[in-house]
Amino acid sequence: MKQYTKLALFLFGIVISGSALAQSLSGIWQQIDDKSGSPKAIIEIRQEDNGTYTGKIIKITPRPGYTPQKTCNNCPAPYTNQPILGMDILKGLKPLTGTTSYERGRIIDPLAGKVYDAKIKVNATGKRLTLRAYMGISTLGRSQTWIRQD
Repeated sequence: MKQYTKLALFLFGIVISGSALAQSLSGIWQQIDDKSGSPKAIIEIRQEDNGTYTGKIIKITPRPGYTPQKTCNNCPAPYTNQPILGMDILKGLKPLTGTTSYERGRIIDPLAGKVYDAKIKVNATGKRLTLRAYMGISTLGRSQTWIRQD
């Protein structure tokens, strides 16, 4: 009987760890600048009805000696001259089944006016994510760390 109990506990543990992998990307995240290491913005990521994820800038973090840009200058449509605060900068991320990774997204850098392919990997605790933005192939991109705030 003890063997069945141990087996049941083992299987329960697998189910629990599997649900940790399926942890939602939804929430509030602090974007960290990959060049300076300083906080850049607060992003709210939400799941859309179609199962993809979208990220919106809900706060721009003030940095010493930096005047925040207010609008998305030199940005392609539909972002042209839109306010950066409140802008959906991350769109279309799809979860990869059985992992903590999300792919096939697009992200805009509203300061440079460029749109990149994006993928995300959430760490095992769900407290940090690494966003990889790239053009064409991932090895030619840059990564940022975001920290969960909620």
